[in-house]
Amino acid sequence: MSPISGNALIGTGIAGLDEVLNGGLETGRIYLVEGDPGAGKTTLALQFLLEGARQGESVLHLTMAETRDELEAISRSHGWSLEGIEIQELSVSEEATAPEEQYTMFQPHEMELSSLIQQIKEAADRTGARRLVIDSLAELRLVAQNPLWYRRQLLALKQHFAGRNCTALLLDETAAETASFNIQTVPHGVLSMSQIWPDYGSSRRRLQVLKMRGRAYQSGYHDYAISAGGLQVFPRLVALEHRRSFQREKVESGLLELDALLGGGLERGTSTQFSGAAGTGKSALGTLYGLTAARRGEKAAFFLFEETRDNFITRARGLGMDVSSHLASGDISCRQVDPGELTPGEFSTTVRKAVEEDGARLVVIDSLNGYLQAVPEERFLIIHLHELLSYLAQMGVTTLLIVPQHGVTGTDTKVPIDISYLCDALILMRYFEARGEVRQAISVLKNRTGAHERTIREMRITPAGIRIGEPLSQFQGVLQGNPVYQGAVAPLLTEEHDK
Repeated sequence: MSPISGNALIGTGIAGLDEVLNGGLETGRIYLVEGDPGAGKTTLALQFLLEGARQGESVLHLTMAETRDELEAISRSHGWSLEGIEIQELSVSEEATAPEEQYTMFQPHEMELSSLIQQIKEAADRTGARRLVIDSLAELRLVAQNPLWYRRQLLALKQHFAGRNCTALLLDETAAETASFNIQTVPHGVLSMSQIWPDYGSSRRRLQVLKMRGRAYQSGYHDYAISAGGLQVFPRLVALEHRRSFQREKVESGLLELDALLGGGLERGTSTQFSGAAGTGKSALGTLYGLTAARRGEKAAFFLFEETRDNFITRARGLGMDVSSHLASGDISCRQVDPGELTPGEFSTTVRKAVEEDGARLVVIDSLNGYLQAVPEERFLIIHLHELLSYLAQMGVTTLLIVPQHGVTGTDTKVPIDISYLCDALILMRYFEARGEVRQAISVLKNRTGAHERTIREMRITPAGIRIGEPLSQFQGVLQGNPVYQGAVAPLLTEEHDK
């Protein structure tokens, strides 16, 4: 939907926010930015003004809540300079508070509010501001006392700015704190900023567009973060908005036996779940797929929730897979993720950058347990994963999800959350006992894109790499961890196979 009035759009200086707003804000409009203390309203407003100054526009910051020194301190913390931004501190005029002025037909609060509104108009006219910030409405509201008078004055400001092609941001507290003075119907658009305080970890911040007259925007909550350099918004991922053509083809692992299990290999643009107890080889297979992709000239992106980058390199080298050169060349990227600090929106944005900017064709998430910590509520995890996997599929990316199971042997094993119905293929790894040794087995339980072997094969992890043996056709009960041998000679892998 395009603007009803046809007004031009201006960028906010925050890339993610402009994406949420479908291009930016309309010129000559006023917008309300509300939020709790510490939500980042002033930071957002400064970035909005800095973008205008960068474009050569006249910009004005009218402040009643913070001094110039405080604004400069905020600016320095982000490495900014306020050069090009005119700052004016507003105050009630002496005339409005003089004793001789109290004996009129107007109430004192009406005179004080009129004085402040007049200062705002004069400052906007004097500077010819194209971008303006009023920080904050809380001070005007305290002066006004009367909701009707307060609303009328804001409507007058709205008309004043519209006639001068000035785009204004009005900063205020949340609507719940200002119920009797609610003015959300006055501005052209309303942005709400909030903070969530989990039981553990840093606070989570999210933004929502409550209203935008005559224009389409991305609804729902969008995560954002404030760090050195400013505020960054991570738009909510909507899979249907992202699609590109790609060739359907088999994605080989580098192991003929594993590809045979999968009917020739994984399919391009599908997602695969690797399930099994700790140590069964899930991460090793993920690494093998990434290394094989790099060797054929594709890029692979690893997101590690449970091990460090150094451990990833060391583990791969111990299995005969040296990924160092591919990491150096950029064919393999490896990001260590802290689930206590990362929001789901930020993770989705990071994956998008790996795909759209870096060209990743294979994505490995290791593991789902770590991702679960970033999205504690199970129902929200399913929604996030559904959108993420749908997006990756439509972008032609092959996705591998590592899903550790609770428990080690026997039938008493379970995954923390069942997502098998979201994935196109399901590969199961198990421990089993034979000849007095603990061994590993691998099988494919599901493959939506084609036929696959129904057999169970032995898998052995050695310093020379991963080995997969012949089908364990003479064993019964391997997946339960208690196999019964029913043949004459057990076809098990030995150290000779490793050599």
